[in-house]
Amino acid sequence: MKKLILIALMMVAAATAAPSAEAQGKASREQWMTEMRQYKRNYLAKELELTKEQQNKFLPLYEAMEDECAALDEDTRQMERRISQAADASDLEYEKATEAMYDTKVKQAEIEREYAAKFKEVLTPKQLFRLKDADRKFARTMMRQHNRLRGNARAAGEKAQQ
Repeated sequence: MKKLILIALMMVAAATAAPSAEAQGKASREQWMTEMRQYKRNYLAKELELTKEQQNKFLPLYEAMEDECAALDEDTRQMERRISQAADASDLEYEKATEAMYDTKVKQAEIEREYAAKFKEVLTPKQLFRLKDADRKFARTMMRQHNRLRGNARAAGEKAQQ
């Protein structure tokens, strides 16, 4: 009887701990995203040599553009997951999903072009020209950092196995 009560208590504790662990994971992801956004703000401000006034006008526009593109990406990924997990997806569904995946890039380019016109009101022509390059450099920097951290973790794991 005591074992049953103990098992029941452990199950209740585990059931209540799981949602809080999930909430913690979501909170830490949101915190990470906030930190990354701030890091990117600082990076772009430095790379483009933005004045404080330009930062105040440009960065909210830039983040709005990124949010729109991210929303498009998320919608497309959800559709991809639905189709890839559907055991009975038809050829037409695969076709439409494929078209949507390619259309996402076109729509993102349209969003970027729309925002480029807005950026012209804030940035100098040279800064606007350098924006794409700064974006790519930021992505490369993040990938190198990620690979370096992954390599360190892998090396530590291999060392622990020896």
